[in-house]
Formats: sequence, structure tokens, C-alpha cells
Amino acid sequence: MKQLIECVPNFSEGRDPVVIKAITDAIESVEGVKLLDVDPGKATHRTVVTFVGEPAPVVEAAFRAIRTAGELIDMSKHSGEHPRMGATDVCPLIPVSNISMKETAKWAHQLAERVGRELDLPVYCYEAAATRPERQNLADIRAGEYEGLPDKILRSEWKPDYGPARFDAKRGATVVGARDFLIAYNINLNTTSVRRANSVAFDVREKGRVLNDPANGKPAKDANGEPLRQPGALKDVKAIGWFIEEYGIAQVSMNLTNIRNTPLYLAFEECCKSADRRGMRVTGSELVGLVPLEVMLEAGRYFLKKQQRSAGVSEEELIKIAVKSMGLDELSPFDPQRKIIEYNLAAADPGEAKLWIKKNLREFANETAAESPAPGGGSVSAYVGALGVSLATMVANLSSHKRGWDERWDHFGQAAERGQQLKDALLRAVDEDTAAFNAIMAAFGLPKGTPEEKYARSQAIQEATVGAIKVPLKVMRLALESFGLIREMVAEGNPNSVTDAGVGALCARTAVHGAWLNVKVNALGLSDKDYARTVTEEAERMAEKATALEAEIVALVHERVALT
Repeated sequence: MKQLIECVPNFSEGRDPVVIKAITDAIESVEGVKLLDVDPGKATHRTVVTFVGEPAPVVEAAFRAIRTAGELIDMSKHSGEHPRMGATDVCPLIPVSNISMKETAKWAHQLAERVGRELDLPVYCYEAAATRPERQNLADIRAGEYEGLPDKILRSEWKPDYGPARFDAKRGATVVGARDFLIAYNINLNTTSVRRANSVAFDVREKGRVLNDPANGKPAKDANGEPLRQPGALKDVKAIGWFIEEYGIAQVSMNLTNIRNTPLYLAFEECCKSADRRGMRVTGSELVGLVPLEVMLEAGRYFLKKQQRSAGVSEEELIKIAVKSMGLDELSPFDPQRKIIEYNLAAADPGEAKLWIKKNLREFANETAAESPAPGGGSVSAYVGALGVSLATMVANLSSHKRGWDERWDHFGQAAERGQQLKDALLRAVDEDTAAFNAIMAAFGLPKGTPEEKYARSQAIQEATVGAIKVPLKVMRLALESFGLIREMVAEGNPNSVTDAGVGALCARTAVHGAWLNVKVNALGLSDKDYARTVTEEAERMAEKATALEAEIVALVHERVALT
């Protein structure tokens, strides 16, 4: 499996599209790197770029971008609302998949060393790549900003980790690191006052505000002479207030450095509370750069449950609720396909367009009816199973919102969420089954001239056949699991929709029995007869159970709709 890392460099140029394009062209000149997002800000005079790929090409692309930025940006002429100290101000590497933070930090040091050596540029390392504890925090490294760098860089405690310990008036200095996923998030306020925006920032950020001594009005200090602070409401959050002339409003600008401790929706809610206490109102917010899908889904679920509504709805609906609840489209349109990492990556993958899950009903039916062997019975079984559990999920949602059942909204909402999970897993299996079939065809197409080739071909066919058995077994298990939800909705759900749940049971049985046929036919091609016997016996037991559950549920449906 590929190792993937993300790189999110911040460049001190947000107004000249020619310079920004030259930097992104340098990134895209590296094969194997995907440019995901370019987010310039005029007021901050800063552009945040996001790209992803395997470690080596990402590091190469980052190097080229840092080199280009240093050639085109003159820090002696730069000013903007955001703290900064270099043409490439900060360049973090973030582990995405199949790579540890420790490994990512090694790549960060490789990049930093090369930048210092080949570009003769001062480089500091931060977060997981920090060479000493006092350099973990980016704000500490950047304290004093570009203007304070001439004196700071000469002090022994601030000698760069790589590159020369001398001031570079044109390029400044660069900070390279490895960190967890960070969300740059701005809250819009109905004020132009930076002071009042800062008051909200101090209320919410982890380090809070410095306390004043009531005796003299000066900052209070502890026994060690350190400023006394009142902590803010949110863990792992950095925040400042600023005025954005482009929009004519003040914002609270935040970095959420650990979204497990402080999720996006909580940062929004705490800012709303603070603003309200101080006579202001949050009018919306904006995300700078990209955001993981789960962050948006989590926010959507939170706001639906806050309304005492079922969160067992589709991904698309959860995202829509999150966007509207937090006003993420107030300043500019919020495009999920561009702003959500997983969607952005999928849009760039040519294979995504071929997935059946991306097709409409007519396209799927037409292709099933065509002379091509896929999609076949396995994919159709998975899809029928998805329809069956979708019907039960619909009943759960209708029950959650039924008048007079207000005290049961959460119970049915949780049922709907389970249904959505099963539905999504079965929909994925539609394409997984086709991929398993294609793997078998590819194995049969391997050369078979030499004894070695014959052996390799035989092994590949066996491995692909096992894969083609595992998918329908998975479909059977998922569809069988859905019977529990279906029965619950027939017995307890909205009485006006009891037959819909009943149809769900018919679909679930079809899914189980259809997948069973796939298991049996593929098991015939296995040379491992013990494994073939084991999986066919397991499949037969599940098929028998599905038949019994369907009969029980259908009988219950007839009982509930019988004329009295």
C-alpha cells in the first residue's frame, strides 16, 4: 500500500496571481504529486497551498516551491495581517496513510537539510520534527516575525537547525515540520473591532489571556516572574483577532491543532457563546485549505442532534447541514468536491468515474443488461441489499420525526445511523464485487508459457478467486445484519410505513441468497477444497437464517396490516 503525505506550505504572497501560479507550477512539475487546493488571501497577503503524494515526490515538490518562492517574493516589501517570517513561511508535512509521524518527521528533516544546504536559506524545524522542546510551537519560532529576525537569528538559542545563521533580507527564514492534521478556521463577526475580536480569541484559545494585577493594572506574574494566565475554553486551539479589509469585518482566526480534542463544531459554538456574551454575533465562518470528510460529517451530526433530529441521513445531507449551520458559505461558495480532502482526491482519480456507485439508476441498469459480464449477480445482490436497509433507515427517520413520538427521536435516530452505515458498506460492495471479478479475468490473462509463468498464473487465479469469494460473503453478513434493523422498524416503527420495512426484508433475503450463489460458483474453482467447503457451509447457514428471518418479518407485517 502506498505511503501518502500531505504538504501545506504557506507562502507570503496573496495578491499577485503570476507569482502564485509560478509556485504552483513548480509543485505540479513533479510527477506523482496532486495539487489539491490553492487558497490566496489578499488581506493576509498569504497563500496556503495543499498537495499530496508519496513522500519522495512531495518533498521534491516542496523543495521546488520553496526555491521558486525565494526567487520571486521580496520579504523586505511584504506586509499583511498574518504573522510571517519568510517567503515560504511554514512548510509542514502531514501523514495521511500508511506512514507514521516519526517517518514523516524524517522526511521533514531531509527537506529542511536540503533547503539549508542547496538554497543557503535559514531553516527551523517544528512540531514532531523539532530538534529541541522550545521549538515545537510554531508561534514561538515565529515570535518577532520577519522584522525581529535580524537580531533573533544571531542569538545562539535561535541558531537555525539548517542553513546559515545570518539574516536573509529578501527571503527571511523558513520553518519546516511534521504535524498532525491542522484546520485553519476563521470565524466572522458582526464588528470591525480587532480589539473585540481578540477578546473572543482570548476567551477560546488554549493559552487564554494574561491576567492584570488589580493593584497596578499591569500584567500579574507568578513566583517565577512568569505572566499569570486565565486559560481559554478550547484545548489545542491557537487564535487571534484581526480585521479583513477585503470583507470589511473582523474575524477570529484559529488553528485547530488536534481535532480529536476540539472538533470544528465545538470551536464554532464556543466563539458563538463568547461573542454573544460580549454583545456581538457570529455571522458565519470560513475554512482555509482543505478539511477531512469526517470533520464535516461529525459537525453535521452534532447540529442535527442539537435540533433533536435524526442524524441517520446521507453524507451529502450531513455536509449541507454543517455548511449552513456554521455559515461556511457566507463569504464564498463552499464546494465540497474541492474543500473536502477525500472528495478532492477522488475527483482526480480517473478510476472513480468508472465506479458503479457514481452512476445513476438508468446507467447501472443499462450496463447490467448489456453484453458485458459486469456488473453481474454479485453487484446486483449488494445493491438490492443496500436498497433493503435503506427502506428500514427511511422508516427509522420517519419514526424519529413522527408527531407525538418526540421522546423517542434519539432512539430512532441511532437506528437510522446504523442503517446508513450498512447501506454505505453495501453500496461499496457493488464496486468491490466488480473489482474482484476483474481481478480474476486479469489473472487468467497472465502469460503461461514457461513453468514459472504457469505457476505464477495459477497462484494469481487462486488468490483472485479467494477475493471473489470474500466480497459476497461480506455482502451476506451485512445483509443478514440488516434484518435486525428491519425487524425493529416493522415492530416499533411508524405504523404508516410498516410495509416499506417489509419490502426491506424481501430485499435483504434476495441479497443474501444472491451472494450465496456467487460464493458457491467461485468456490468450485478453488484448489483448497477445505477452505471451499468451509465458506460454502458458512454461506449456506447464513442463507437458511435469512430465509427464516424474512418469513418471520413478513408474517409480522401481515399481522400489523391485517383488517380488523
